[in-house]
Amino acid sequence: MAKKRVLITGGAGFLGSHLCDRFIKEGYFVIAMDNLITGDLRNIEHLFKHPDFEFYHHDVSKFVHVPGELHYILHFASPASPIDYLKIPIQTLKVGSLGTHNLLGLARVKNARIIIASTSEVYGDPTVHPQTEEYYGNVNTVGPRGVYDEAKRFQEAITMAYHTFHGLETRIVRIFNTYGPRMRLNDGRVLPAFIGQALRGEDLTIFGDGSQTRSFCYVDDLVEGIYRLLLSDYALPVNIGNPSEITIKDFAEEIIKLTGTTQKIVYKDLPKDDPKQRQPDITKAKAILGWEPKVSRAEGLRITYDYFKALPREVLYQRDHKSFDGYIK
Repeated sequence: MAKKRVLITGGAGFLGSHLCDRFIKEGYFVIAMDNLITGDLRNIEHLFKHPDFEFYHHDVSKFVHVPGELHYILHFASPASPIDYLKIPIQTLKVGSLGTHNLLGLARVKNARIIIASTSEVYGDPTVHPQTEEYYGNVNTVGPRGVYDEAKRFQEAITMAYHTFHGLETRIVRIFNTYGPRMRLNDGRVLPAFIGQALRGEDLTIFGDGSQTRSFCYVDDLVEGIYRLLLSDYALPVNIGNPSEITIKDFAEEIIKLTGTTQKIVYKDLPKDDPKQRQPDITKAKAILGWEPKVSRAEGLRITYDYFKALPREVLYQRDHKSFDGYIK
């Protein structure tokens, strides 16, 4: 029996590469697609000689052609850190709109099921806590984060339109803060930012007073939730994240303890539209998917710290793209 074939866009990125690993492990033929604008081939180089793996260097905002059968499409191509929104805002909007349109069309032609990676950012700076899937959000469409937030909100809307109008099998995962090996160390997200500062002997920078909260999910737990959602019969959005909430200040203290650094915490102004609270309500994921996170933050942070600690010194001191002005994701 021929192996089922899956296309994973953003396959050289942090999440995409872990999804490639999971689907190879599950016995699929995996086609990874990435334009490498934020992805890194080092994340998937261990798969290059695998007989059930192919890589296409392509921008999904342009017409997408994949020869042969496709059974599943996972659309994870998108910049995913605030520093990227500021550098490539147009590309961020295009991959969420044109890219999603192209892949929905491909799914329709191939009669494939497609899951799209949405985000907790569709909730904006929430007025409801924790955030349920039924909450419509509090988003500034013209603010600096709007290019990402609105790209993802449009992505959800067009996906549901294809589901209801064309009868396409679609799934939508709303991803909350995720971490683990293969994150870019200096991409502006709070966890790698803190660990990078600790490893370089710098003070840990908190934007605002540190009372804002985040909920961090280890990547293996997230991938399990995505896998279950893809294979489920549920078409509406589902939150996948870890509901264990922590303030940014307490999180910085955890990183200091983990890394043994002697640096202090310094405070800077909170940027515009930065969410004050972020915590997923995962009632739906528990009920529909039988899913909940298993990896504790202490265990996940230890694994992630060991990964960052082993990076070459030049990577530790490399700055991504441009100076980071304080967005916390």
